[in-house]
Amino acid sequence: MYIAAAVVSALFAAALLLSARSKLVKGEAVIAGMAKVGVPADKVWLLAAAEIAGAVGLVVGLFWWPIGVAAAIGLVLYFLGAIASHLRVRDKAIAPATVLLIVAVAALILRAVTT
Repeated sequence: MYIAAAVVSALFAAALLLSARSKLVKGEAVIAGMAKVGVPADKVWLLAAAEIAGAVGLVVGLFWWPIGVAAAIGLVLYFLGAIASHLRVRDKAIAPATVLLIVAVAALILRAVTT
């Protein structure tokens, strides 16, 4: 079970770092999507920082499980917030956040059962 937790955590961390990078370089699509849900362009870096922190927490959590569980809980909350932000403005583009929420829940469950 630990191998599954490690694979999911590592791949999820990589995806989070790629997402954070696109936010930090202010990709046009990212900024447009953020503006659609009401995130000011000058605050997008905060979301990138949260994703980076989550990625680091998942990787560190492979060596000390409480950090991994805390990071996964934080990421579940982050993606619930992302979905809520889209729904609040009636934006139907929630599929990416929903998939990442499912991965965050999987990472949480895998990390929690392999303590």
